[in-house]
Amino acid sequence: MDEMTARWRETARAAGATDPAGVDRAGARLLAGWREPHRHHHTVAHLRTVLDVVDAYADRARHPDQVRLAAWGHDAVYDPRAGGDANERASADLTGSLLTAAGVPAATVTGVRRLVLLTAGHEVGPDDPDGALLCDADLAVLAAAPADYDRYAAAIRREYAHVPEPDFRAGRADVLRHLLALPALYRLPETHARWEGPARANLRRELTTLS
Repeated sequence: MDEMTARWRETARAAGATDPAGVDRAGARLLAGWREPHRHHHTVAHLRTVLDVVDAYADRARHPDQVRLAAWGHDAVYDPRAGGDANERASADLTGSLLTAAGVPAATVTGVRRLVLLTAGHEVGPDDPDGALLCDADLAVLAAAPADYDRYAAAIRREYAHVPEPDFRAGRADVLRHLLALPALYRLPETHARWEGPARANLRRELTTLS
């Protein structure tokens, strides 16, 4: 059993899954998605990073196992050609179906679906520590060292290789402006203190290169 399969099983069981075979089917399906060849940033490496951040700050969440399940599901479907929040909605639907088939309680499935949908815009309410933890973990890459951030940005460009350069620059700039307009990129006190400044510097630097 590889590390990621073991982590998936532990999380699903802790969240109340009652069907071991369903747990294994769900894990295999999710990992197959994360390993699709058209992914360059939204890969198992990204999933592992998100899970590591969730684990590091799990005591800040009300339902840490829901946050872990949502981390597994938040990019379960990733089609760069899809528009709007189609990927997040499809990811929420797929994750919800897999968790239900694995015997995860309905209330937990509902909570996981809500969290997955939050990653469409990363806009989190003031009293939502679970959403804050998931979104902070998902955006951790933005605070990477400049060279690592540049590799992330290049990976995003490869995922959108089908988009002509002028259109990509315009669309990517819109994404960066949306992120910079958020009141805070990171909501947890610890991640905000560590990452807010470096992330905003990276975003502004990339935005300059696009314009």
